[in-house]
Amino acid sequence: MFDVIIVGAGPAGLSAGIYTVRSGKSALILEGKSYGGQIINTPDIENYPGIKNISGFEFATGLYEQATSLGAEVKYEQAVSIEDKGDIKIVNTEQGSYECKAVILATGAKNRPLGIEKEKEFVGYGISYCATCDGAFYRNKDVAVVGGGNTAIEDALFLTNYCNKVYVIHRRDTFRADPKDVEKLKSKDNVEFVMNSTVEKILGESSVEGIEIKDKNTKETKNINVSGIFVAVGQEPDNQMFSDLVELDESGYIIAKEDCMTNVKGIYTAGDCRTKSVRQLTTAAADGAVAALAACAIID
Repeated sequence: MFDVIIVGAGPAGLSAGIYTVRSGKSALILEGKSYGGQIINTPDIENYPGIKNISGFEFATGLYEQATSLGAEVKYEQAVSIEDKGDIKIVNTEQGSYECKAVILATGAKNRPLGIEKEKEFVGYGISYCATCDGAFYRNKDVAVVGGGNTAIEDALFLTNYCNKVYVIHRRDTFRADPKDVEKLKSKDNVEFVMNSTVEKILGESSVEGIEIKDKNTKETKNINVSGIFVAVGQEPDNQMFSDLVELDESGYIIAKEDCMTNVKGIYTAGDCRTKSVRQLTTAAADGAVAALAACAIID
């Protein structure tokens, strides 16, 4: 029996673990993959208050070590369902079941695909969702980054260090990313911006050889020869396994306000998996703290 079980070991989940054990309660953090979440693939973090510059891996590792040194237990098991037994909750994983008095869902979000033909079959053969993971494989080659948010611009900046040319393809005429990073990318001489355009087709037989893009205004199409496509068109939540218990919005996010409370007593949510307007590292950490303190408050 644990006081609080936290599903997810990203920044929100690890922060929740820290605040739970510092409140004198026991915490079990369940993670199906590896600690850190999406932030672990970010090469440089420059917008977290109090830390001038740090890599995502260093930041996540620091959180993990802090949580475990304080007494939070981490098990690498994928949660598959939750049973609400009133004051007791049962969290079922692929390996077993655990009882607790409160649950914090911090499942984060996963990369959203383009949703076009050949995308799935070419993952690992020219399609990637992580520039820092796979960028070095495309040294001296031409690649495309699809997206207009912070991740897309960060990916493009990273790839300029390895690739011959980086095409940045965005469906709008302006970027949603931080202006500072956009200006930094514009200063690179091996970047070409392809605005108001969408990727219609992936070209190639056994691996990516190019893309067909379509101009949203003129409706004209053209082909660009690239060896790699880095998809950064946003994220989507991974909450369907809990849809029979907690309320989700039409996009699949867990419905909760700033108090991080769900519609079920004793179940809270934190981080990118919940309904919110700002999804940043700082807000994930804040959610973890708020959810943990709320959960601990109901435990005798």
